Amino acid sequence: MKMKSVIRTKTYYCGKNDLEIDLFPWMEVEKRYTRKKKEKVTIPKQKVLNDKRAKRTFCQLVKTNFGEGDLHLTLTYSQKFLPENVESAEKEVRNYLRRVARLRKKKKLSPLKYIFITEQGVQSKRIHHHVIINGGLSRDEVELLWRRPKRKGQQQGDALGDCNADRLRTDDKGLERLASYLAKDPKGRKRWTPSQNLKKPEVSTSDTKTSRRKFMQLVLLPEDAEEVRRHFEKQHPDFAVTEVRKEWNEITCTWAVYVKLHRKTEKRDNNAYRTAFRKC
Repeated sequence: MKMKSVIRTKTYYCGKNDLEIDLFPWMEVEKRYTRKKKEKVTIPKQKVLNDKRAKRTFCQLVKTNFGEGDLHLTLTYSQKFLPENVESAEKEVRNYLRRVARLRKKKKLSPLKYIFITEQGVQSKRIHHHVIINGGLSRDEVELLWRRPKRKGQQQGDALGDCNADRLRTDDKGLERLASYLAKDPKGRKRWTPSQNLKKPEVSTSDTKTSRRKFMQLVLLPEDAEEVRRHFEKQHPDFAVTEVRKEWNEITCTWAVYVKLHRKTEKRDNNAYRTAFRKC
């Protein structure tokens, strides 16, 4: 059995504007005759790991597939159309997304991309949805579709409740703040439902990019140290570091360093931006 210890650098390319970098010790093992038993992880520890991975996957999907000018929708129900359960609510939002997809096709726009989350109040039990879709349609168009199909004699169907649409706006962290807010745990239910055409982030792996000495320096330095920021921005000169986090893994008993970067952009006139999108 041969063993080789390295520092693995894993880089996630979330679209054109966001990078995430993981640094962690990695043991390469060549096995010939024996197989190591799987270690059992305690349920609480495994749940924490699963929650972190799930939230991270959601944030990466949002940053990879959506950006400036796309739409974030909040869908609520009036008392008359309040669903009896989450399953009925998700059927309602899927029907709504089909209507959005048909309108996009009619206007010869690109296929609909979406990701939606269904939430239920702990005390009130009221259900609402958060939806992110690609742009192309106006806010008024998508808001007017949140209604039942029209019946005979109606010019348009009954509104299911309120639909508030906002254009996505990136900041110094891109869409990280919005994605992190939407990724909060909805009491054990599946966190999100994506369309099948969402792209996953591209991933590259290197076992030679970071030396053990440099890794230990990064672990020992404070997360907000200037030297840490310069190290990663030197490797990616078009990006600015937005977050550095060090974590001790209780299962593997090793440190890991997690870094997020967002593409540098010139400062814009926010008043002009608001005026332009108020017309949409």
